[in-house]
Parts: sequence; structure tokens; C-alpha cells
Amino acid sequence: MEKISVLGAGSWGTTLANILSEKGFDISLWVREEDLCQTMLKTRENVYFLPGIKLAQNIIPTNSIEEAVKDRSLIICAAPSHGAREIFKKAAEFVSRDSIVVSVSKGLELATHLTVSQVLKEVLPKSTHKNITVLSGPSFAKEVSLKLPTAVSVASTKKATAEKVQKTFNTGYFRVYTNTDIIGVELGGALKNVIAIAAGISDGLGLGMNARAALITRGLAEMARLGVSMGAKLATFSGLSGLGDLILTCTGELSRNRSVGIMIGKGQKLSDILSQMKMVAEGVNTAKAAYELSLRHGVEMPITEQIYHVLYKHKLPKSAVTELMTRRLKEE
Repeated sequence: MEKISVLGAGSWGTTLANILSEKGFDISLWVREEDLCQTMLKTRENVYFLPGIKLAQNIIPTNSIEEAVKDRSLIICAAPSHGAREIFKKAAEFVSRDSIVVSVSKGLELATHLTVSQVLKEVLPKSTHKNITVLSGPSFAKEVSLKLPTAVSVASTKKATAEKVQKTFNTGYFRVYTNTDIIGVELGGALKNVIAIAAGISDGLGLGMNARAALITRGLAEMARLGVSMGAKLATFSGLSGLGDLILTCTGELSRNRSVGIMIGKGQKLSDILSQMKMVAEGVNTAKAAYELSLRHGVEMPITEQIYHVLYKHKLPKSAVTELMTRRLKEE
């Protein structure tokens, strides 16, 4: 029986642990919060992040990174992008040289602008680099936990590794496709959160469905421009980890990033919004990282630029809308 580790017991990490447990794997689930870990051991439920969903008996919650990672053939990074470096620095000495490491995080590290797979390459032993993979796509944890049909992509530079991860995760309700474009899959998963904040602001302002459709379409163009400039394949942004995830996050009621945008559009302060949230809205940090990346690569990203100014420079959302709508006319 294969031994698998999930580092990060948020809603998505817990959901993936449950998927894999159904296939008979031995699962260790690292829980950062000690009180939550003890509660999960007693109640077999993640009451903070996935209430109402029971943990299978072959999932062992633990507060010890060594216990979670040691002798595990597959390790899943389900930590938020801002916490991945610290967690995997501690985990590195316990990671086996042949372990496959799968990032399911959807964000960019704020200080370095690196994707999570790039962060992992900086902190994990070089022997593991060839086995670092990424899983991403349109997938609300709650819906997956309810076993509603979902399709995602797994990317690796090694086809055989991608296919192994594909077979490991795939179930009758969770369909996995393979891809070789790691940077494209990761950027799609990260950048769509910024556009989702924009879509939420639009909804919060009551700007209608036309505006939301325009933001999704032009937002996708921005994502693809930056991605291609960073070495991604254009086609990736038309797939599950690009367009698919973008549509879901910009329109779905379960989207944390869209919810943040809605509250901003209704006049709430970002600091007040974030102080009330248990879960992480990755788009907030990613907006700053993406804006700075656009400057570095000389890529025009007007929606991302306006979201950066709304979030970090206290720009009024209505002013941002006016600037977007009155920009110099151009070809599509």
C-alpha cells in the first residue's frame, strides 16, 4: 500500500486526502494548528475548513512534519503559497530522494514572485527536482468532497511522472488530464485569482453580466501574455488550469477571491475583509506579485494593474473601472 503525505489541512488538502484514502492509500495529513489536529483525531472531521465531511480511518492527522513526510513515496504541498517555503524547509531532510512532490497551491510567493514548484526546487534536495509536479484546475473543495464531477490537470516535465500522479488521483468523479507545461499550469491557477477579485468588484458594484464577461475574456488575454513571456505555452491557458479555472473562480459562489472582490465593490476595507476570513484568498498577494512581474517582463496587464492599485494604493473601484473603459482604443 502506497504511503502518501498531505502537507496542509485546509479545505483542499483535506479533500485530496479523502480522495486518496478512498483508493486504499495510507495517508498522513499534516495539520499546522495543534488544536485542530487534536480535534480531527477525536472527531474525524476538519471542523475549521471542511465541516460536515468525515475523514476516512486511513487518514492520520499529525502535527509533526517528520511523522507526516518520512518514508512517503508521494508528498502533496497543499499549503498556501506564502507558507510553502517555510514548511518544506522543515520537511526537506525527511523527503526521500525518489519521492514525487505534487504542488496543489494556487499562488505566487510575494517576495520572490516564484511559483510554488519553483520555491520547492529552492528548498528540496536536487534529487527530487525531476519529480516535482503540479495539479491544478477548476475544483472547489466542497463540490469535490460531495463527489460532484470535476476535471483537473497534472503537469510534469516527465510524462511518466505525470501519468503516475494521474492514475493515483483519478477516480470516477475526479478526472485527471496530463500536461507538460508546469509554468503555464501554475500561472493559470495563480493569475485567475486576480481576475476573480476584479469580477467580484464588478459584481459588488452592480455592473452586470456584460462587464463580468469582458473581465473574464480580457483577463484571460492578460494571463496568457504574461505566461508566454515567462515560457508557458499559449494553449495551456485555453485548458482546465487556465480558462476552466478562470470561469469557475470568477462566477462561482464558493470563490473566496470573488467574495473578497464583492465586498470591496460594496465599500468594505481590505484589511477588515481579510481579518474576518479563516481561509486564504490567494489573489490578494498574487495581485502584487503579478503586477510586479508584468513590469519586469514588459507585459501589458491593465486589469491586474488596476486591481493592484485598488488593493494596495487605496484606489476607488469606480475610478479603476473608468480608467479601464477609457483606455486608448486598440485591436482585440
